[in-house]
Amino acid sequence: MPAPKRPTVPSWRSPRRRTSVVLAVLLAVVGIPVLTALFGGYERTGGGEVAVVRNGGFFDNNRIRQVIDPGSGRTWIGLYSKVHKYPAQQRFYTITSQASKGDESGVDVVTVPSSDGVNMGIEGTLYFTLNLDHATLRSFDDKYGTRKFRGADGDMHYAWNGDTGWSAWLDQIIRPVIDNALRSQVNSFRCAELVSSCALVQNASATVPVKGAPAQSNNANINKVQTAINTSLAADLNSTLGGTFVTNIHFNLVRVELPARVQDAVDRAQAAFAQVSEAQAKVASARAEAAANKARQDGYNKCPTCARIEELKALPQGITVYAPGNPNGSLFGR
Repeated sequence: MPAPKRPTVPSWRSPRRRTSVVLAVLLAVVGIPVLTALFGGYERTGGGEVAVVRNGGFFDNNRIRQVIDPGSGRTWIGLYSKVHKYPAQQRFYTITSQASKGDESGVDVVTVPSSDGVNMGIEGTLYFTLNLDHATLRSFDDKYGTRKFRGADGDMHYAWNGDTGWSAWLDQIIRPVIDNALRSQVNSFRCAELVSSCALVQNASATVPVKGAPAQSNNANINKVQTAINTSLAADLNSTLGGTFVTNIHFNLVRVELPARVQDAVDRAQAAFAQVSEAQAKVASARAEAAANKARQDGYNKCPTCARIEELKALPQGITVYAPGNPNGSLFGR
């Protein structure tokens, strides 16, 4: 009698198969994240950026671990660390009425009043560089790299979140300091001292009459404003930011413009002055012509022969007989 057959064990329940499945699961659950973390534990920076690295492991704190200088090679930053990259090259912040060139969306002009109450639009560019000192960068990241700022798109961004985040930080932190510096300096000048055409629409009640005021150099006054801004802006930024986080600060004042209604009034005044000047030129020409005619007639009165000579010179070509005083005609041609 043949021996009974043993029941067949499914291949997936075999010890070797079970071991393979367990190893695959362990590799998927543990191995892949570990390998990813190991490969992700290296970082490098480009030539125009600097990085502040913070701890970020499961059992680690969130303190700053290190600072990576611009243009570095691959650097070990630890497992699951967070990297905050900031611009290391010179940056600029542009304020302009040209919607496609300003740092804020749309038309962007700082409007500040002059000492005589005329709102003036200021356009310019602020140039600066982020301080790359490691201790300063650590302090900067503690103050501004750990919170978000509202951007032009209405969303919240970190300062290290690319150009969008950096622009959001500039708009909320740097821009108010620029506005305050411009307001303080422009308010010490009259409108006509910065824009000469403003004198055309000066109020009649102005304390300094336009005709009696000495000539002003607009360029010289604009340079005074620019110099004063550059002198005070560095101290204002350091005070506002809470540290020397930006260096090589320079503000270039590009243009001072009048409000649209004031500029329209200036254009109308200039057109009116042009018409007056044209009329005055015509009057002067008529007076000069009359004076010339009078002088010519006085000469003829003193020298009748000279008058006859001039009269003969004025005759048309081809005249052979000239009979002055003849009522039937005085000119006979060939």
